[in-house]
Amino acid sequence: MVIVEAFIVTGFVLVHLFAGKLRFLEGIPRSRWLSLAGGISVAYVFVHVLPELAEAQHSIGEQWQVFQWVEHHAYVVALFGLVVFYGLERLVKSSRGRRGEPPQTGEGEAKKSVGLFWLHIFSFAIYNALIGFLLVHREEQDIRGLLFFSVAMAVHFLVNDYGLRQDHKDTYRSAGRWMLASAVLVGWFVGLATNISTTAIDVFFAFLAGGVVLNVLKEELPEERESRFSSFLLGAAAYTVLLLL
Repeated sequence: MVIVEAFIVTGFVLVHLFAGKLRFLEGIPRSRWLSLAGGISVAYVFVHVLPELAEAQHSIGEQWQVFQWVEHHAYVVALFGLVVFYGLERLVKSSRGRRGEPPQTGEGEAKKSVGLFWLHIFSFAIYNALIGFLLVHREEQDIRGLLFFSVAMAVHFLVNDYGLRQDHKDTYRSAGRWMLASAVLVGWFVGLATNISTTAIDVFFAFLAGGVVLNVLKEELPEERESRFSSFLLGAAAYTVLLLL
């Protein structure tokens, strides 16, 4: 299984390193392939991850005392993941426009722009490392579960990579993508070297679920994106059928 995981992690790395060369993903209206990828990622969260979290409610409440006073523990963690990434996104967007480079009006403004870039990239590096970690510590340890997780996360990386390239342009191409690609490897190596409880895995998956939903929808919903709802729907429906089967 480790050899299969190694090939999958290599694929994750290649997505970040070479997604920028897929020119057919560029432009407005939004590429139908990106919308399809977003639909697949969201379907995986709602049809596979969230039902498993529902079953994990009891163990999370028993093992993590901080959650004992909360009725829906796993969903609170998922909401927290969504809020964290929404807050980071708003911080970046409020300090620079979606299009174009940040205004360079002085040394202070330039340093602020660089700081925001690294904050954004560092948060996604942790996110990527978590995905690499969970590649090892999945609820389902069979090859089928591995493949479903891998496909969903690979296309999700594609969506994230596109959004970050639009946000940070050349800075992301020269530095950011390398950091995110490395983070997946680091997370995978840490996963191989550590053993954690099933409860902790459930909490990490809950946080990831919230992040996936936010990061997909923030790319699909803005009106200026002119997203392809039909492609999004096709991706979500097709992957849902595969997961249910």
